[in-house]
Amino acid sequence: MEAYIYDAVRTPRGRGKADGSLHEITPLQLATQVLEAVRDRTQIDTADVDDVILGCVSPVGEQGADIARVAVLNADYAETVPGVQINRFCASGLEAVNMAAAKVYSGEAMFAIGGGVESMSRVPMASDGGAWAMDPSVAYKTYFAPQGIGADVIATKFGISRDDADAYAVESQKRAKIAWDEGRFKKSIVPVKDVIGRVALDHDEHMRPDATMQSLGALKPSFLALGEDMPGFDTVALLRYPELEKVNHVHHAGNSSGIVDGAAAVLVGNKDMGDKYGLKPRARIRAMASIGSEPLIMLTGPEFVAGKLLSRAGMTTADIDLWELNEAFASVVLRYMQAMNLDHDRINVNGGAIAFGHPLGATGAMVLGTALDELERTGKGTALVNLCVGAGMGTGIIIERI
Repeated sequence: MEAYIYDAVRTPRGRGKADGSLHEITPLQLATQVLEAVRDRTQIDTADVDDVILGCVSPVGEQGADIARVAVLNADYAETVPGVQINRFCASGLEAVNMAAAKVYSGEAMFAIGGGVESMSRVPMASDGGAWAMDPSVAYKTYFAPQGIGADVIATKFGISRDDADAYAVESQKRAKIAWDEGRFKKSIVPVKDVIGRVALDHDEHMRPDATMQSLGALKPSFLALGEDMPGFDTVALLRYPELEKVNHVHHAGNSSGIVDGAAAVLVGNKDMGDKYGLKPRARIRAMASIGSEPLIMLTGPEFVAGKLLSRAGMTTADIDLWELNEAFASVVLRYMQAMNLDHDRINVNGGAIAFGHPLGATGAMVLGTALDELERTGKGTALVNLCVGAGMGTGIIIERI
């Protein structure tokens, strides 16, 4: 049994603030609209969908109570279609797609939809709490520190300077603007509508294409106070990495991913279901994997899961035409490029979350769709997509264009 991607859609990303264009759109509406888009674009009978799996990182309040099943009902899918919400932090959207694909591989599902949703303007990040940060017994033994500290430790440990991080961020913004100007996302973008059917947003509104080294240089490091003052997480980091003399704080709002709202959905199925509806597969899924990594530095999982993926697929880095890694922080991608020996012209060619923002539960499915669109646009064959994950993990997938 093989698993194929038949469609991938996403909303634009709206600024995750009260003045953002999607602030008045509920997360349920966002999830509903991408499910409606998958159904309407493919013209499938939703009774043939065996499951809908949506990532959501703060599943409380408006995002609670199994938003996937409620979105299925709200989108007027057949009532026989189940839904489940899952959380693998920043990789939740891709994990949802991988789970959908696994159901197809196993024969449990003929069609399954994976994706994600996050309204960060309405349900703030970390609203769900959790023992890792709040229970001293586990925080102490795992050297807990916030992600931004981990990103700065990566920069310090692997020789990534503030200028390196800022230069990467400027390039991300430039690539994102070129991609939008050339219409590279038009195949996947689903404009978001409000309750009376007016278009609320049809473009990614977090972008700052006028960013320069000078403008970014004026920004203060975001995690300096957390590290050096109260509560002093630099001390925790140096206990874990005593070979470092100090933590070099290089990250700020301009070279880190933005807080935004959005949703995405990917339709995965077997060949028989594609044939039933006359749908041509857009890509074959070659391999999927997740992995754990050291939890304080937290964000180096992608290099390890990439190795796991390549091994499972019987491939090498030379066999991958296009690489996508979520731009949680600039140092994450720069370290990944070091570890995988990648030139910048092979990875995140249309920009990333530094420019577009990172709607936590949805980003993984969004990045996968971006890679798929780019394979089709350029005629390239293979893409490896992955994300760093909180608490020290990595999740990835290899797809092959058909």
